[in-house]
Amino acid sequence: MARLFGTDGVRGRANGDITAELAVELSVGAAHVLGTLGAFGGTRPRAIVARDTRPSGDFLSAAVSAGLASAGVDVLDAEVLPTPGLAHLVRSTGADLGVMISASHNPAPDNGIKFFARGGTKLPDEVENAIEARLGEEWDRPEGTDVGTITRYEGAIDAYVEHLVATLDRSLEGLTVVADCANGAASITGPEALRRAGATVHVIGDLSDGGLINDGVGSTHLGPLQAAVRERGADIGVAFDGDADRCLAVDADGEIIDGDQIMAILALDLKERGKLHDDTLVVTVMSNLGLKLAMKEHGIVLGQTGVGDRYVLEEMNLGGYSIGGEQSGHVIIAEHATTGDGELTALHLLQRMAETGRTARELKNVMTRLPQALINVKDVDKAKATIDRGVSDAIEAAEKELGEAGRVLLRPSGTEPVVRVMVEAPTDEQAHEIAERLAVVVRERVGL
Repeated sequence: MARLFGTDGVRGRANGDITAELAVELSVGAAHVLGTLGAFGGTRPRAIVARDTRPSGDFLSAAVSAGLASAGVDVLDAEVLPTPGLAHLVRSTGADLGVMISASHNPAPDNGIKFFARGGTKLPDEVENAIEARLGEEWDRPEGTDVGTITRYEGAIDAYVEHLVATLDRSLEGLTVVADCANGAASITGPEALRRAGATVHVIGDLSDGGLINDGVGSTHLGPLQAAVRERGADIGVAFDGDADRCLAVDADGEIIDGDQIMAILALDLKERGKLHDDTLVVTVMSNLGLKLAMKEHGIVLGQTGVGDRYVLEEMNLGGYSIGGEQSGHVIIAEHATTGDGELTALHLLQRMAETGRTARELKNVMTRLPQALINVKDVDKAKATIDRGVSDAIEAAEKELGEAGRVLLRPSGTEPVVRVMVEAPTDEQAHEIAERLAVVVRERVGL
């Protein structure tokens, strides 16, 4: 049986894979496991629950809250709030547990459930496994005053926005930004934080047109943002995903600034401030080879992990590193956050522009991206793809062909039913040709 938890919580079709019954069981399991591990400290446990803007978020957050309360946990319902906002509130209030109802960048019919421990950190694999193992078990149910309460969390949005703005050292006055909120959880907090910081803000994807979360807008659909930046004559555009733990950007000409380029900009900023611990930036195996080459020129070393900001954070914690993230726009700034925070990233990217007087285009040119091709191969056996000899031989041949000028990465997705084939090469043509060739081998060898 496949593991229920993926790289970022439990995710799937809402009311199909992710049901109210499952939400209750997961919440009860989390309360029992964390209680057994002593994570609640022997006091009456308290949890914060939040959600993004998916229609299914209402019934799933209600189910999560019901499960926690039935297990004796007091619940504060923060309603719609970005994932990093929840993580911040769990840490700042001393709550014992946080639960986010979101499928991040996935389409609106999907949803998910992810847990945060005390301190606002994601649960390690072994704790998630323990929760999964206890689903459906018999348990002694508290009664009377021993059951938990459910209360609305007043002021959650304002507390998070105040935290974001307080991380800045200077005003963003004079900068004009277009913010694409993906019709998601950043629709209020993102624009508000940018305005309070002093920027002139134009907003798209803020639910004002009745659109669905991630539907043609946000960090996975940058076309509307590119058009809006050019139309408004803005200095920069920033795009969040549905739960706002990602940020991508576009410069004044509408050219994309991806997560690798953003991390390069912010890592250099920290190095100049003397805040880049051990001159190290932590990234995943998906980061562009051009990032490594650029950082080497500036005396910055790359630490590398598997895909998922939770693994980046684990490595950062082990080494005490200051910044890390993913090409997709998850960026963790350790001084201010325990998880990827798109709004925090946007604010600090704009602050770098304000401090240096340089345009977004000038800043992003600190690194040159190697041409990269990424193909999502559907309808294949993900488990077999990484062990099949024919696939391995094809990858080895491609790596020999590229030499040190490029690389190949084949990775089963942790959040979607696909195998990702990524190739970097000196030219677009070579990258796409090799990626397509490998995708054919994967379909032929392990197709369903």
